[in-house]
Amino acid sequence: MLYPVAIDKGDSSFGVRVPDIPGCFSGGDNYQDAIESVREAIDAHIELLVEDGEAVPEATSVENWLADPDYAGVVWALVDVDVTRLMGKAEKINVTLPSLLIRRIDQFVAAHPEYGSRSGFLSRLAADKVIGRAKI
Repeated sequence: MLYPVAIDKGDSSFGVRVPDIPGCFSGGDNYQDAIESVREAIDAHIELLVEDGEAVPEATSVENWLADPDYAGVVWALVDVDVTRLMGKAEKINVTLPSLLIRRIDQFVAAHPEYGSRSGFLSRLAADKVIGRAKI
């Protein structure tokens, strides 16, 4: 999921807030450290939610927050978080798909190696669509 994050530049550091995940924030001495730190904070926060049986907050778009005065003057970034690792042990299933769709998926995965494989792509897509909408 791509979570929007609000970055505030202080005198000597950067603070980062995650509007979609109440109470989730982080920071760093420079921009790169702040982004890496907030990714870890999001992972930890979501892991606690999953352990408590809570729904993972759905990622919204930056546009949802632009008019909010709490975020006036911030710089926005998107942080990609893979929540599938928190969903338990992987199980092999048999899925039937049209051959054209399989070819298109394979082409997409080849162009986007962050998905790793056809299964990785399908798993991430499914998680992005359903994990934030129901308790695990």
